[in-house]
Amino acid sequence: MATLTPIYKHGDAAYIILRKKPISYFSAKLGEQPDMDYVKMFMEWVNADHVLRSDTHFLFCETVQDAEYEMIE
Repeated sequence: MATLTPIYKHGDAAYIILRKKPISYFSAKLGEQPDMDYVKMFMEWVNADHVLRSDTHFLFCETVQDAEYEMIE
């Protein structure tokens, strides 16, 4: 059985969601701002190239590249 890869479209770009973590996961105390250095380290650890933020979560993503093609006549 194949698993579906979650895709998120944001503006003109599409992203494969590799991981989703609550914003509080990166805060020392509840209600504090997240430590963006930890967000960056986690992004590198999961091999993401982009991070999106919702009201409650960080989405660690891989950008879907546009296909390159050549017209054959």
